[in-house]
Amino acid sequence: MAGGGGGGGGEGPRQLDQTPTWAVSTVCGVIILISIILELIIHKVGEVFERKKKKALFEALEKIKNELMVLGFISLLLTFGQNYIASICVPSRYGHAMSFCGPYDGPSKDDHKKLKKTDHAMRILYSVQRRSLADAPPVNCKKDYVALISLNALHQVHIFIFFLAVFHVIYSAITMMLGRAKIRGWKVWEQEVIHEQEMMNDPSRFRLTHETSFVREHVNSWASNKFFFYVMCFFRQILRSVRKSDYLTMRHGFISVHLAPGMKFDFQKYIKRSLEDDFKVVVGIRPELWAFVMLFLLFDVHGWYVTAVITMIPPLLTLAIGTKLQAIISYMALEIQERHAVIQGMPVVNVSDQHFWFEKPDLVLHMIHFVLFQNAFEITYFFWIWYEFGLRSCFHHHFGLIIIRVCLGVGVQFLCSYITLPLYALVTQMGSTMKRSVFDEQTSKALEQWHKKARKKNEK
Repeated sequence: MAGGGGGGGGEGPRQLDQTPTWAVSTVCGVIILISIILELIIHKVGEVFERKKKKALFEALEKIKNELMVLGFISLLLTFGQNYIASICVPSRYGHAMSFCGPYDGPSKDDHKKLKKTDHAMRILYSVQRRSLADAPPVNCKKDYVALISLNALHQVHIFIFFLAVFHVIYSAITMMLGRAKIRGWKVWEQEVIHEQEMMNDPSRFRLTHETSFVREHVNSWASNKFFFYVMCFFRQILRSVRKSDYLTMRHGFISVHLAPGMKFDFQKYIKRSLEDDFKVVVGIRPELWAFVMLFLLFDVHGWYVTAVITMIPPLLTLAIGTKLQAIISYMALEIQERHAVIQGMPVVNVSDQHFWFEKPDLVLHMIHFVLFQNAFEITYFFWIWYEFGLRSCFHHHFGLIIIRVCLGVGVQFLCSYITLPLYALVTQMGSTMKRSVFDEQTSKALEQWHKKARKKNEK
């Protein structure tokens, strides 16, 4: 019979002092080479952002590197402290409470039948064997005491940290690519409005406010009823979140309030930079988000179904945010209609923070940040469980529900990245303040000089 570990015959697992030098050198060399290649890729991406003067994206990349460094420190602490952590003993009544898969009394006959039928039989059987060994009371724990966590469980947590790092980078890239793809579609409207600038300011183009396409598309007989008003806003975010009239009206309002009416300004480029500025926020992992991870792991107890309820937060919150942003656009249309005035060219919307929750546009961005993080974490958690315990493990007791959760996660990722975040980048420009950070230095100085001249004229 072959012994355990990597030795043959009756040998046990070999320590480093019995391992061939070529094996140690090869393994270390491969790991170092992969690490250097990854570092060079990140460095090259940073150089591209700097060369193209993408300051916000470069800062976002730096933030991602910092988050990866934090995960690296967590990994190091687990590695160096694993023996000490595994030696901590707790009373048995606490050691067997609130487990992921319930009390373990060894595999039943039904378990053996299921193991033979699934594609992941060998993986699950191996997992069961590891669990049996891990749950055995260690020698240094006295009677009625068990280890706080086994070495094998610590290794699995270590793998989980690696999954978090990889999926954090992947999800950040997907979020930015989808958001930029959405805003890229608005470039056609920007080019059209630049070419038609003179025609839009034609003195002969006088209209009543309710005759404008922006007001007609957002105001109807149903808008007077609060319930139907929000129902329309709910479906509008899904069917067509930003229409041409929305973009042109908000563009005109932004330029009229913050710049000079009729000024030639690339609003689409400004929105794209604003999205990049928002991206710096949503890629970070704040302490309260780490607290959420701890609570999620704490309450993922067999039979509690708390995580199933938590899973519903991202889709509901995403739809609520999208509905609110659409409602802000519709409220601006209602305000224009109530003026009953004759206008020339595009209508001017009222730019104010009062349309946002608690008059804080940044609050919406932090909510989007939470949605994206929680959604990414849950999908990462799913793939980690699949890798460590198999697709049909005890973690996935209600497999149909798990598939629904994964589909919801993919849908939320697309909805939030492609629709909600770009919509926020546009609608937030209707707030009281302007993001000067998204301008380059030369443009910022020109704007400051223009504002100083405007103040002097007003004083006179």
